[in-house]
This record gives sequence, C-alpha cells and structure tokens, in this order.
Amino acid sequence: MEPLEPGKKLEKLWEELSSQINTDDPQQIVAFLDKITPADTALAVSRLNPEEQTRLLTLLNPEDAADVIADISDTQGADLIEELQPGHAAAILEELDSDHIVDILGELDEADASAIIDQMTPVEAEKARQFLTYAPDSAGGLMISEYLDFQSNQTVQDVLEELQNNREKYAEYDVQYLYVTDDNNHLQGVLRLRDLLFPKRTTKLASLMISNPFRVNANDSLLQLHNFFEEHNLFGVPVVNDDSRLLGIVLPEAVAEEKHNRSTDQFLGFSGIIGGEEFRSMPLLARSGRRLSWLSLNVVLNILAASVIAFYQDTLAAVIALAVFLPMVSDMSGCSGNQAVAVSMRELSLGLVRPTELLRVLAKEASLGVLNGLALGILLGAIAYVWKGNAFLGLVVGGALAVNTIVAVSLGGLIPLLLKRAKLDPALVSSPLLTTVTDMCGFFFVLSFASLVLEKL
Repeated sequence: MEPLEPGKKLEKLWEELSSQINTDDPQQIVAFLDKITPADTALAVSRLNPEEQTRLLTLLNPEDAADVIADISDTQGADLIEELQPGHAAAILEELDSDHIVDILGELDEADASAIIDQMTPVEAEKARQFLTYAPDSAGGLMISEYLDFQSNQTVQDVLEELQNNREKYAEYDVQYLYVTDDNNHLQGVLRLRDLLFPKRTTKLASLMISNPFRVNANDSLLQLHNFFEEHNLFGVPVVNDDSRLLGIVLPEAVAEEKHNRSTDQFLGFSGIIGGEEFRSMPLLARSGRRLSWLSLNVVLNILAASVIAFYQDTLAAVIALAVFLPMVSDMSGCSGNQAVAVSMRELSLGLVRPTELLRVLAKEASLGVLNGLALGILLGAIAYVWKGNAFLGLVVGGALAVNTIVAVSLGGLIPLLLKRAKLDPALVSSPLLTTVTDMCGFFFVLSFASLVLEKL
C-alpha cells in the first residue's frame, strides 16, 4: 500500500478501511491500520457497520485484532468482543495486557464474560477470575500481571540469561523493576535494572535487592493509589494480598487513566447520561434507554415543582409580574446549590470529608448561604423595585431569593453526603434532586410571601 497522503481527509478513512475489509486480505488490512494513528483507527472502526466490525476482527489474527481493541474504548471493545464466538474472543483478549482484559470483561454481562473465560488457557483464566474479584478502581482491579520476579538465591547471571532467552516475550512488558520473592511468592525485595549492570555475574540477588520495598494492598482505593504516587516518584508499585504475596504491579499511568475515567463518568452523570459511556455508533434503542432513564425521572420531579405553582395560581394571576421572577429565583438558587454540590463531590473524592460529617458541612454551607443569599436577595429586590416601583415586590422576590439560596446551598452540601451514605451515586442523583427542591422551594417562597402582602402588590 502507498502511504496515506499528508492531510488526507478523515472522512475517507472508514471508507478505505471498509474497502480493505472487502478484499478479505488480512495483510492488506494490517498494512492500512499501521499507517494511521490509534485515534484514527478508533474513528474508522466506529463508523463501520456491525457486520464489518465483526468481519474485521474475524479476518485478523488474534494479535492484530487485539491491537485494534487496544485502540478503541473499553465500552466499544466490549461491544465488538461480545459479537464473536467465545473461543475467538478469548484468543484476542489473551493478547492484551491483563488489566485491559479485565476492563473488557468487566463491561460484558456475567454470562458472556464467563463463556469467554472458560475458553482461555487455564493460567489466563485463573488470572482473569482473580482480577475480577477486585473493585475496578482498586489496586487489584488496576494491576497488571506482566512483571518479572526471581528468587533471592538466584544470581545476576540467572537473571540475564532469563531476559535473553525470553527477550521477545519480555520486550512487551513494562519492565522498570525486578521483584524478588520466596518460594511462596512473598515479596522480599525489588531490583532496579541498573542494579544488574555492574555487579559480578555470580552475585546473588539477596545482596543487591532493596529489602522491604514499597507496596500497596490489592484492596487499596484509587485515592490511596493517587496519594501514593504523589508522594513517591516511582515507575510502578507491587500489589500484594493480606499475606504479602505478590499479585501484580500498578503503574502510575493506570491510576491517572482511572481518575480521568471517573471524572468522565461523573460528568456524564451530571449531564443525565447513565449506564456508562455513550457513543453514537451504539444501537439506537440502547442509547435511547440510557437517556430516558434519567429524563423520565426528571419529568416526575418537575411535575412536583409545578404543583406548587398550581396551588398558588390565584396569587400568580393577581400579580402577573411574579411570573417574571419565579424562574430567576429558582435558577439563581439552583446555581448556588450546584456550587455546594461540586465542593462536596470534590471533597468526597479526595477524602477530605466523610459522609457522616453532616453537621460540619451544614454549618459551613449555611453560613455561606446566609452571606450570599443576602447579597443576591438585595440585588434582585433592588431590580424589582426599580422596574415596578413597588418596595413590597422587591421585598417578596429579594426575600424569597435570600431564603431559597440558604436552603439550596445547605442542601447542596448535604445531598452528596446523604446519597453516599445510602450507597447511591451522588454524581447521578444530586443535580436533578437539588434542582427539583430549589424549584419547589423557590416557587413556594415567592408565592407564599406574595400572598401575605397581596394587597400591597
């Protein structure tokens, strides 16, 4: 194949990949994929129809198919893998890094994942089952099993011979350290590669290793891992179980990627996209279901807010100017409340606040709510007075905004903590719940205050 022309339009990439698939020539397909970037591969594969995607993975050998899976998101990769026969899917997954295998399997339903694991080699199947027992964002869920370990009584010569004899296999490993274990795989020490350069070939590893090295437990959280790599500038850290048996290695880039994924999930939750990532290449019904599950809940919540207006419809009809200020009061209070939600979410993720510290958070946010509520209330009340020349109208809308801001900020700080205690996802539920409460309270405060001074308006 000729190299891709510089500046070639992206629109042609999936068309060309489609034509390559139609040749039924795996070598030609691989040659094309080698000439484009991973991002372009992800784009091209996503634009193929489902039949072409399955045919692509079927035509390629497992190693080349695994390269394609590695270039696309885990969600898309799982969608492609589940369309294959379990044996073929297992052969492809075995070519991926261990942490990537678990990420893909974790996206599948239990039956499909089990069928694929059953087709793996016994060693790879056992690793996959073990990795799946850990939370995806824990050290056990993020670790890789591609590492090098040796016995303390082995020599530098033994290590060099092992590396040379298996150089093709180990070339794919992210080798920065060598680990020293005993007969029961207990972690004893670590060696840097440079530690092997100058000693005599007959030197035993026990005399070169760094004893009692840094380690993390398989159940350590993402926050603990992030803090570890912030404190220690290492290329990786060994993962052990409660008995100090070496299980795998966690790399700092895996922690950074998982933090990014968590931020993405939280953003999607705030945006009303639940059930994981959504791509426009996914089936229409699946995409519709993910969005409707949040939107239908929002309809119910908005009906509750609107019912307050219906209850005070006579007051609203008597003073039509109130209709102008109702959305302003609810929206401004909602913005203040969402600021508090964001702070609580951030502090929860960093471990700076516990879900049980409700009174502390309430005190902090309520005091801030009073200050901001008074400032915003005076501002909006002054605008209402200047517009209509009615001081009572200014007091009604300004007072309603001030009180509603206090309520919104206080609840905004508390809701994520309460949801966390109830084992619900704060990123998903906090925003619509707070919006409904601030709308209901805002409408109630404006219309009830107006009812008290209706004759003055």
